[in-house]
Amino acid sequence: MKGPLFYSKILLFGEYGIIKDSKGLSIPYNFYNGALKVDENPSEEAIKSNASLRRFATYLEQLQKDQPELVTFNLDVLKTDVERGMYFDSSIPQGYGVGSSGALVAAIYDKYANDKITVLENLTREKLLQLKTIFSQMESFFHGKSSGLDPLNSYLSIPILINSKDNIEATGIPSQSATGKGAVFLLDSGIVGETAPMVNIFMENLKEEGFRKMLKSQFIKYTDACVENFLGGDMKSLFANTKQLSKVVLNNFKPMIPEAFHGVWQQGIDTNDYYLKLCGSGGGGYILGFTEDLEKAKNSLKDYKLEVVYQF
Repeated sequence: MKGPLFYSKILLFGEYGIIKDSKGLSIPYNFYNGALKVDENPSEEAIKSNASLRRFATYLEQLQKDQPELVTFNLDVLKTDVERGMYFDSSIPQGYGVGSSGALVAAIYDKYANDKITVLENLTREKLLQLKTIFSQMESFFHGKSSGLDPLNSYLSIPILINSKDNIEATGIPSQSATGKGAVFLLDSGIVGETAPMVNIFMENLKEEGFRKMLKSQFIKYTDACVENFLGGDMKSLFANTKQLSKVVLNNFKPMIPEAFHGVWQQGIDTNDYYLKLCGSGGGGYILGFTEDLEKAKNSLKDYKLEVVYQF
């Protein structure tokens, strides 16, 4: 048995901001993927994944009891498959901010949900929000609190524009150019990040008025501008606003940036060779980079591993 592939995702803009209703833009990232599988001779990884799926199945049973109007699953089949040793075979790195649990949630919903909303339907805003709510409840098993966006992106495999919590839509993004000098890239911090503790730090900071003010007047302002610039193809403004966003993050989200990268982050702002921002909740995993000149950025960051996500 092998199920369909579900891809990783990258939230280009909106990490943390979307908790407070900023805009956001999430795109599928096909470099990593995962699928549900059953093997004759499972590896150690597969056995671990199966144990986690067993706990997840119990959680989903409770969710169905608590909110039958939200979603129901074919639990008998799910449990039988888990007993048979089903696991999630995934190349998506965990704790890297590219949606490893999101892809798993999408795969389980796709295979076991009753009356599921499919990609082939006319995806109205209501349907997108309904899916997001279902996924948010499902993914909470892994993170404690989830927006539901990662699984939504993985499930639909299309770019999603977040206008606000209750207003999301499928969107198109400017087409890539393989010869373009500008690029979005991932920088590997070499550390696994944990989502829950980072979100907790953010929630604690929100209790301070100064932090809330900064979030609204700077962080959300630049995030929203970046989303609009990117979708509108206005690259000149995009880089100006990404630079500002990079500064705001370095000044106000230090705990989310691995210490070894504080200098590299500042260097990008000083030289304009590249600008860094958080990818997901931070604390490790990937860091997202934007550059107007990929060769320059590669040269400046020659000691690090760069993965190009998008070229323009």
